Amino acid sequence: MSTLSTLRPAPTVTSARGTASAYVFDGWTIVLGIFAVSNLANGAWMLAVPVHWYEHLPAAVPDFGPLNEHFVRDIGAAFTVIGLGLAVAAVVPRWRVAACAAAAAFYGLHALVHVVDTLRGLVGPEHWLIDLPGVYVPAVLLAVVTWMVARQAR
Repeated sequence: MSTLSTLRPAPTVTSARGTASAYVFDGWTIVLGIFAVSNLANGAWMLAVPVHWYEHLPAAVPDFGPLNEHFVRDIGAAFTVIGLGLAVAAVVPRWRVAACAAAAAFYGLHALVHVVDTLRGLVGPEHWLIDLPGVYVPAVLLAVVTWMVARQAR
């Protein structure tokens, strides 16, 4: 059995009343659930304790400039909304394409900002590697997930 076959939508569940349930648990539930939890955790951390996030995120955030607690919380709100959308999409297939596309767009633009800032010398070239696991890889993964979900939805 291939990986893709495990990510096929689960059959529609019919309730005792004879109506189809809009909720499913399938391979995408796990994939999108992992993305949802990571975004919700990051967003909650940014909203609750922005100074701690700024000082302890293993991404050398201080290299980009001084702490602005309000701005960290603003971006924390964005990560939280992305996490909520992906959490719903994890169990409601009709939300998957829109939620994944929105998350991929945010992550793609976020990665582009990092590329521009590194190219213009705001941060050193070491940030190509520092930003790889937390910025570039998630952007690529979400773009691929969005493509797969959209392809499956056709």
